[in-house]
Amino acid sequence: MKNHHYQTNVTWTGNTGDGTKDYRAYERCHEINIDGKQCILGSSDPNFRGDRSKHSPEDMLVAAVSSCHMLWYLHLCTTVGVVVTAYEDNAEGVMLENKNGSGCFTVILLRPLITVTDRTMIEKAEEMHKEANKMCFIANSCNFPILHEPRYQVVTEEDLAV
Repeated sequence: MKNHHYQTNVTWTGNTGDGTKDYRAYERCHEINIDGKQCILGSSDPNFRGDRSKHSPEDMLVAAVSSCHMLWYLHLCTTVGVVVTAYEDNAEGVMLENKNGSGCFTVILLRPLITVTDRTMIEKAEEMHKEANKMCFIANSCNFPILHEPRYQVVTEEDLAV
Protein backbone atom coordinates (compact mmCIF):
# COMPACT_ATOMS: atom_id res chain seq x y z
CA MET A 1 0.00 0.00 0.00
CA LYS A 2 1.10 3.52 -0.74
CA ASN A 3 0.13 6.72 1.08
CA HIS A 4 -0.56 9.93 -0.83
CA HIS A 5 -0.63 13.26 1.00
CA TYR A 6 -2.55 16.38 0.01
CA GLN A 7 -2.03 19.82 1.50
CA THR A 8 -4.26 22.84 1.24
CA ASN A 9 -4.29 26.26 2.85
CA VAL A 10 -7.72 27.69 3.69
CA THR A 11 -7.76 31.33 4.77
CA TRP A 12 -10.88 33.11 5.99
CA THR A 13 -11.23 36.49 4.24
CA GLY A 14 -14.65 37.47 5.59
CA ASN A 15 -13.77 39.65 8.59
CA THR A 16 -15.71 42.87 7.96
CA GLY A 17 -14.13 44.63 10.94
CA ASP A 18 -15.81 43.09 13.96
CA GLY A 19 -14.76 39.47 13.52
CA THR A 20 -17.33 36.97 14.70
CA LYS A 21 -18.97 39.41 17.12
CA ASP A 22 -22.33 37.97 16.07
CA TYR A 23 -23.79 35.66 13.41
CA ARG A 24 -24.46 38.47 10.93
CA ALA A 25 -21.25 40.42 11.57
CA TYR A 26 -18.98 38.45 9.26
CA GLU A 27 -18.86 37.06 5.74
CA ARG A 28 -18.27 33.38 5.04
CA CYS A 29 -15.74 34.11 2.26
CA HIS A 30 -12.45 32.27 2.18
CA GLU A 31 -9.64 31.32 -0.17
CA ILE A 32 -8.45 27.79 -0.87
CA ASN A 33 -4.82 27.73 -1.93
CA ILE A 34 -2.81 24.76 -3.09
CA ASP A 35 0.81 25.28 -4.08
CA GLY A 36 1.21 25.79 -7.81
CA LYS A 37 -2.54 25.95 -8.54
CA GLN A 38 -5.11 28.69 -9.03
CA CYS A 39 -6.80 30.03 -5.93
CA ILE A 40 -10.39 28.88 -5.38
CA LEU A 41 -12.71 31.49 -3.92
CA GLY A 42 -15.05 29.88 -1.43
CA SER A 43 -17.97 30.74 0.76
CA SER A 44 -20.76 28.92 2.49
CA ASP A 45 -23.93 27.93 0.67
CA PRO A 46 -26.27 30.91 0.19
CA ASN A 47 -28.73 29.17 2.54
CA PHE A 48 -26.15 29.76 5.27
CA ARG A 49 -25.37 33.44 4.55
CA GLY A 50 -22.84 32.59 1.84
CA ASP A 51 -21.89 34.35 -1.38
CA ARG A 52 -23.60 32.51 -4.26
CA SER A 53 -20.86 33.62 -6.68
CA LYS A 54 -18.27 31.53 -4.83
CA HIS A 55 -17.84 27.76 -4.46
CA SER A 56 -19.29 26.17 -1.34
CA PRO A 57 -17.87 23.04 0.33
CA GLU A 58 -21.06 21.27 -0.75
CA ASP A 59 -20.50 22.29 -4.39
CA MET A 60 -16.94 21.04 -4.21
CA LEU A 61 -17.92 17.68 -2.70
CA VAL A 62 -20.36 16.99 -5.54
CA ALA A 63 -17.76 18.16 -8.08
CA ALA A 64 -15.07 15.96 -6.49
CA VAL A 65 -17.28 12.85 -6.71
CA SER A 66 -18.27 13.67 -10.28
CA SER A 67 -14.75 14.37 -11.54
CA CYS A 68 -13.17 11.38 -9.76
CA HIS A 69 -15.83 9.09 -11.22
CA MET A 70 -15.30 10.56 -14.69
CA LEU A 71 -11.53 10.11 -14.57
CA TRP A 72 -11.83 6.47 -13.49
CA TYR A 73 -14.60 5.87 -16.02
CA LEU A 74 -12.53 7.22 -18.92
CA HIS A 75 -9.54 5.12 -17.86
CA LEU A 76 -11.61 1.95 -17.56
CA CYS A 77 -13.22 2.54 -20.96
CA THR A 78 -9.75 2.51 -22.52
CA THR A 79 -9.09 -0.90 -20.99
CA VAL A 80 -12.19 -2.50 -22.57
CA GLY A 81 -12.13 -0.79 -25.96
CA VAL A 82 -14.90 1.75 -25.42
CA VAL A 83 -14.01 4.94 -27.29
CA VAL A 84 -15.48 7.96 -25.52
CA THR A 85 -15.29 11.25 -27.40
CA ALA A 86 -17.26 13.46 -24.99
CA TYR A 87 -18.39 13.28 -21.36
CA GLU A 88 -20.48 15.85 -19.51
CA ASP A 89 -22.01 15.23 -16.10
CA ASN A 90 -24.86 17.18 -14.51
CA ALA A 91 -24.38 15.83 -11.00
CA GLU A 92 -26.62 16.58 -8.04
CA GLY A 93 -26.10 16.06 -4.34
CA VAL A 94 -28.79 16.03 -1.65
CA MET A 95 -27.90 17.23 1.82
CA LEU A 96 -30.19 16.80 4.81
CA GLU A 97 -30.09 19.66 7.30
CA ASN A 98 -30.98 18.72 10.87
CA LYS A 99 -32.93 20.92 13.30
CA ASN A 100 -29.73 21.80 15.15
CA GLY A 101 -28.08 23.09 11.96
CA SER A 102 -25.82 20.08 11.36
CA GLY A 103 -26.33 17.94 8.30
CA CYS A 104 -25.06 15.28 5.98
CA PHE A 105 -25.26 14.26 2.37
CA THR A 106 -27.74 11.47 1.74
CA VAL A 107 -27.03 10.81 -1.96
CA ILE A 108 -25.14 12.05 -4.99
CA LEU A 109 -26.63 11.36 -8.41
CA LEU A 110 -24.34 11.41 -11.43
CA ARG A 111 -26.08 12.07 -14.75
CA PRO A 112 -23.39 11.93 -17.41
CA LEU A 113 -24.07 12.29 -21.12
CA ILE A 114 -21.45 10.14 -22.79
CA THR A 115 -20.61 10.15 -26.48
CA VAL A 116 -19.17 6.93 -27.95
CA THR A 117 -18.14 6.11 -31.51
CA ASP A 118 -20.12 2.89 -31.95
CA ARG A 119 -23.53 1.73 -30.68
CA THR A 120 -22.08 -1.71 -29.87
CA MET A 121 -19.94 -0.08 -27.15
CA ILE A 122 -22.88 1.07 -25.03
CA GLU A 123 -23.30 -2.17 -23.05
CA LYS A 124 -19.64 -2.18 -21.99
CA ALA A 125 -19.81 1.57 -21.41
CA GLU A 126 -22.70 1.00 -19.01
CA GLU A 127 -20.77 -1.67 -17.07
CA MET A 128 -17.82 0.65 -16.55
CA HIS A 129 -19.88 2.91 -14.25
CA LYS A 130 -20.08 0.17 -11.63
CA GLU A 131 -16.35 -0.43 -11.93
CA ALA A 132 -15.53 3.27 -11.78
CA ASN A 133 -17.62 3.60 -8.61
CA LYS A 134 -15.60 0.76 -7.04
CA MET A 135 -12.31 2.45 -7.95
CA CYS A 136 -13.10 6.12 -7.27
CA PHE A 137 -11.07 7.40 -4.31
CA ILE A 138 -13.68 9.97 -3.37
CA ALA A 139 -16.67 7.61 -3.67
CA ASN A 140 -14.85 5.11 -1.49
CA SER A 141 -14.54 7.81 1.17
CA CYS A 142 -18.26 8.63 1.29
CA ASN A 143 -20.81 7.03 3.61
CA PHE A 144 -23.82 7.67 1.36
CA PRO A 145 -24.89 6.17 -1.98
CA ILE A 146 -23.56 7.49 -5.27
CA LEU A 147 -26.00 6.66 -8.03
CA HIS A 148 -25.67 6.82 -11.82
CA GLU A 149 -28.14 7.71 -14.55
CA PRO A 150 -25.95 7.79 -17.65
CA ARG A 151 -27.22 8.63 -21.11
CA TYR A 152 -25.37 7.77 -24.30
CA GLN A 153 -25.15 9.15 -27.77
CA VAL A 154 -23.24 7.80 -30.74
CA VAL A 155 -21.21 10.05 -33.00
CA THR A 156 -19.30 8.17 -35.69
CA GLU A 157 -16.46 9.34 -37.92
CA GLU A 158 -19.02 9.65 -40.74
CA ASP A 159 -21.20 11.91 -38.58
CA LEU A 160 -18.24 14.18 -37.97
CA ALA A 161 -17.38 14.37 -41.68
CA VAL A 162 -20.84 15.68 -42.62
